Amino acid sequence: MVNFRLDGKVALVTGASYGIGFAMAKALADAGATIVFNDINQEFVDRGLNSYKQAGIQAHGYVCDVTDEDAVNRFIAQVTEKIGVIDILVNNAGIIKRIPMHEMTAAEFRQVIDIDLNGPFIVSKAVIPHMIKKGHGKIINICSMMSELGRETVSAYAAAKGGLKMLTRNICSEYGEHNIQCNGIGPGYIATPQTAPLRERQADGSRHPFDSFIVAKTPAARWGTPEDLMGPVVFLASDASNFVNGHILYVDGGILAYIGKQP
Repeated sequence: MVNFRLDGKVALVTGASYGIGFAMAKALADAGATIVFNDINQEFVDRGLNSYKQAGIQAHGYVCDVTDEDAVNRFIAQVTEKIGVIDILVNNAGIIKRIPMHEMTAAEFRQVIDIDLNGPFIVSKAVIPHMIKKGHGKIINICSMMSELGRETVSAYAAAKGGLKMLTRNICSEYGEHNIQCNGIGPGYIATPQTAPLRERQADGSRHPFDSFIVAKTPAARWGTPEDLMGPVVFLASDASNFVNGHILYVDGGILAYIGKQP
């Protein structure tokens, strides 16, 4: 019997107050995991705690900046003492800055790299010793189609997500012998409140140009939903994926497999 259940497991999903992080955390909770999440300030944490409560989930929320190594170490120590060893880590926290490369400052570039790449390194580094001692662990890095593709205005994001893909493979290479599986999920274009303006109908009833572009480039002919990520994250967090390691699972409706229709 393939075991997708997560009963008795502690799952940390970074930046999971809302959006796809919240959806993935909810899926892990529905499979039986105890949920821990963090965010950058108390306002976001409180909002997240309220959302989890409304969903019937007793989550544990903390304020922690994933780029602050000392703060992360204190956070992980506190979670380990009060809740238990983290069995599942989902490195979800991230940002994007859409700025043409020649207009982007080095400081802006570094900020994206710091959160999207250094953050997963710092948090993974903090939990791996506990996973080694316990004899198992699951690390899931939220990569992107920009782990494979470039696009206008996202040089820093693509650089970070490409690096995160290789960090995923290296964690697999370095710690697989300790029964730690590190894989990635690469979401496609997901319909969230943040992307809602790109999907609004125009005054004449036509699609937003970007909406038309995405639908035309996606064999599934639709945007993804946060729910589309629930099954993949449970699979990669569960014993069902114990021999899957160093893999990036793209949940993109087929975009990366598709050259597009002839004009």
